[in-house]
Amino acid sequence: MEMLKRAIYGPDPAEQMRKCNSLLRKNERQLEKQVTSLAGLESKTKSMIKQAAKRGDVSSARILAKELYHVRQQRSRLFKSKAQLQSVGMQVREAFAVRKIQGSMKASTGIMKDVNTLVRMPELSGTMRELSQELMKAGIMDEMVGDTLDGLDEADDTMEMEADAEVDAILSEITGGKLGQAGAVPDSVPAEAEEEEEEEADLDSMRERLRALQS
Repeated sequence: MEMLKRAIYGPDPAEQMRKCNSLLRKNERQLEKQVTSLAGLESKTKSMIKQAAKRGDVSSARILAKELYHVRQQRSRLFKSKAQLQSVGMQVREAFAVRKIQGSMKASTGIMKDVNTLVRMPELSGTMRELSQELMKAGIMDEMVGDTLDGLDEADDTMEMEADAEVDAILSEITGGKLGQAGAVPDSVPAEAEEEEEEEADLDSMRERLRALQS
């Protein structure tokens, strides 16, 4: 009987809305989990920078400051994505409310734009694709085309250039102005002492965690 009703009248709007809301909440929890992980990375990196500064190890401190810059950039991107996701949620609820009153659904270009951005995020790719399918079934958005965000590589290059300019400010902020002189960040940290080797291992571990969050 239920299958016959769906064949005649289409999917139940209330059921569609519940599924969309469930997927939206799932995506938001995923973002919050990533933000929490990044907060832990930031706290640990700050501590490592202070330790390096205390030893007078400027090269290690600068490498760590650059890693901290990337952590903060990633966190900022996640906050922006969370705001986009919340916007999608509000627009979806509004679309279903209009459908309930008017009996029809109009595709939303605003939702489509936000979803098309969010679905490209590694952290949300799977669940956002599932959500986009549900939104297309409900008629809230049309089928997406894969021609957006072509400028991501260029944006990444710009971020790398900005990172060097931000390192001094980060060092000054964390060390109370004791470190923060301009200069290129070296590719590796001298490992002359056991303490430096341990810090390098911690840094490698931190980089792996950051890469895991981004992939």
